[in-house]
Amino acid sequence: MVSPTCNAPVAPGPLPVIGHAWPLMRRPLRFARQLSEQGELVEVRLGGVRALVPCQPELLWRVLTDDRVFDKGGPFFDRVRATIGNGVGSCAFAEHRRQRRLIQPSFHPARLAGYAVVMEEEAAALVEGWREGRVVDAYQELFGAALRTVLRTLFAARDADAVVDRFRGPVETVLHQLTFRMFVPPSLQRLPLPVNRRFDRAVGELRRGIADLVAELRRGGTDRGDLVSALIAARDDENGAKGGLEDDEIHDQVLTLVVAGADSVAAAVSWALYLLHDHPHVREQLEDEADSALADRRAGVGDVGDMPDLPCTVRVITEALRLYPPGWLFTRVTTDDTELAGRRLPAGTTVAFCAPAVHRNPSVHRNPDVFDPDRWLPERARGLPRGAFAAFGGGARKCAGEAYGLTESTMLLSTIIARRRLRLVPGSDVRPVALSTALRPRRLLMEVTTRRGRAT
Repeated sequence: MVSPTCNAPVAPGPLPVIGHAWPLMRRPLRFARQLSEQGELVEVRLGGVRALVPCQPELLWRVLTDDRVFDKGGPFFDRVRATIGNGVGSCAFAEHRRQRRLIQPSFHPARLAGYAVVMEEEAAALVEGWREGRVVDAYQELFGAALRTVLRTLFAARDADAVVDRFRGPVETVLHQLTFRMFVPPSLQRLPLPVNRRFDRAVGELRRGIADLVAELRRGGTDRGDLVSALIAARDDENGAKGGLEDDEIHDQVLTLVVAGADSVAAAVSWALYLLHDHPHVREQLEDEADSALADRRAGVGDVGDMPDLPCTVRVITEALRLYPPGWLFTRVTTDDTELAGRRLPAGTTVAFCAPAVHRNPSVHRNPDVFDPDRWLPERARGLPRGAFAAFGGGARKCAGEAYGLTESTMLLSTIIARRRLRLVPGSDVRPVALSTALRPRRLLMEVTTRRGRAT
């Protein structure tokens, strides 16, 4: 079947009303993998919306980097924006440059070194709490640690227990329902159903909690080295237009970081642990690397400069992100008539940024479904085209927190590898759950044993 809109092939199996939403949510990676078999630009039906998915890296790179023409928007982003606000991750092109300039100092390397101290403490605390023989749900454990980390780095809260208790339930509710709501018409979202009331209550609790903590920091008037202090202090002096972020803008940035930050890190490290279970030779390489790099030290990369000492760990995280990318489905909308893959796209066309459609394309990556961290060795990776790896997006809208997320993920994995071995046990269900910010395993049950290495 060929779309009458731009003569692009249509993915097989659309259902009435919901289109491809069912296979996309039920088996997101299998569905994305099959798209590249249909062509370089494939139409999918997201509910009643027709969207074009670029399956070749050069096409994806064009969409990601030409953000004026391929702008964030459309019915799906509008629904996400209604929940998480108009932060740097969801705002339109017209507002993005200013917001990016204002939040970028929050992720300056000097501040990242301070955040890494918190990451180190939380990674060590997580692993120290895993006793011999205990069976843990790895994702849930990692999510708790990552949420504590993001809240402490946002608000400089040394004792984060009360803050985590306040935020964890609402964050999990938003994560589990946001993607589903992308496909539900707004009229149904406004009905007084229990599921809608729970969602609205969770968003309200998050916004009130953020408002309370931002107000506390404003009253303090001191830069405590955290993300929110940097957001409060940010000023935009370009072109003589001076001014900082208003409280509602800070709330939107913080809500995005809270909702997305913990889930994406927890998912990446969970998938890495799962993949390592079936590849003991790679795990042994990581153990040797951890023993060498972390000898006589309590934890991982408290100094960001230590990242070069863990190249194998970084490659494992990168490969986990290729196979299970956090940015698995976003939409852009064309602001002008344009062309893509030789096809005319009228203004208002929806284009779906689906990283797995490229990441698992056999014409881009050899043996794309195989876990192969060495594909990211410099001599192998340098031959890949731009757009071949898009876990953090690309261009001006590339994730501002990329270095933050990679640092935390690397630290968590290296700390775990240095001190523990985790074995997958019966009862696990590693089918990906398609959340709004990441693909996470449904239930990753792993038995803990203590490992004695030079870093212990």
